[in-house]
Amino acid sequence: MTEKIEFPELKNDVFLKACKGEDVPYVPIWIMRQAGRYLPEFKSVRADVDFFSVCRTPELACKVTLQPLDRFPLDAAIIFSDILVVPQAMGLEVQMIPGKGPHFPNPVKEISDLSRVKYPVNVNEELGYVFDALTLTRKNLQGRVPLIGFSGAPWTLMTYCIEGGGGSNMATSKGWLYKHPKEAHEFLSKITRVCIDYLLGQIKAGAQALQIFDSWSNELSPALFKEFCLPYLVQIGKELKAAHPEIPLICFAKGSNFALEDLSKSGAYDVLGLDWTIEPSVARQMVGDRVSLQGNLDPCVLYCGDQVIREETEKMLKSFGTKRYIANLGHGMHPTHPIEGPESFVKAVHEISENMIKNN
Repeated sequence: MTEKIEFPELKNDVFLKACKGEDVPYVPIWIMRQAGRYLPEFKSVRADVDFFSVCRTPELACKVTLQPLDRFPLDAAIIFSDILVVPQAMGLEVQMIPGKGPHFPNPVKEISDLSRVKYPVNVNEELGYVFDALTLTRKNLQGRVPLIGFSGAPWTLMTYCIEGGGGSNMATSKGWLYKHPKEAHEFLSKITRVCIDYLLGQIKAGAQALQIFDSWSNELSPALFKEFCLPYLVQIGKELKAAHPEIPLICFAKGSNFALEDLSKSGAYDVLGLDWTIEPSVARQMVGDRVSLQGNLDPCVLYCGDQVIREETEKMLKSFGTKRYIANLGHGMHPTHPIEGPESFVKAVHEISENMIKNN
């Protein structure tokens, strides 16, 4: 049995407290894709190194994870990696094409292609570089803020494997659900097992919270979501909670607002992330006090200057309230966002929420 890694004492636990529904002095904030191409220092790192090489080099992954923390007073860091390291670990080639995004040269188009998918997977061997990056980053954070680990959700990962990339109408993947439900469940079950092992490894390596990204769940009807998404999301959450009840779990099922009640009642997650297509007050009614909420500013607001950002942030905070809430965007940062956008957003969240709490 390996020894437990010793880490510096945590100095800012506001994010973790909000995940658990505890009282906080202000609303914590982190931003999806807070490390990325909108930062000149990130582009400088990427100038000589391809995307997945950054992911696979712990020193570089640590460096870019910390870059936004050095600019903005964020309340959490999220490890720099990609959800598609899981398909890579399962033996599928994934390329990151500049200007296009992820590309699978040989996707799993037919049922017969499942024979090319590697399973079971030794996550320590295949994804140890992520664990090393987490440990290094947790140490280099020196307790400034908690470190979030993450994984893609099984359905979202399956869509990439089948479609060969993102951005389509998911016709081939959804076709599997209708024509080949048995094989779809088998594939989803395998991905789920790898995700659980991967996330358990992230906790051991130093992750203090975890987020599951179901980026393409919005392509599914409520019926398909209930059959092919929900059981696997719940399985992930419940297995992780059984092993590590102290680690907050966040589920971000983008656009699947109809599922908020089911997810909140499942007991699998502490926090549910929201995109900008639902009113915060409506989401709060759906989940009650069972979970905290995270989100959901439209990322396009960050193009609009300090005054608009403050106005929209104040509306959002007043609608969510300051209890059981973590501020974030409704999706990730854009490569073209000006630096001033997140700067204004983080400042507005802290200042406005602190005043709200003081005056309550």
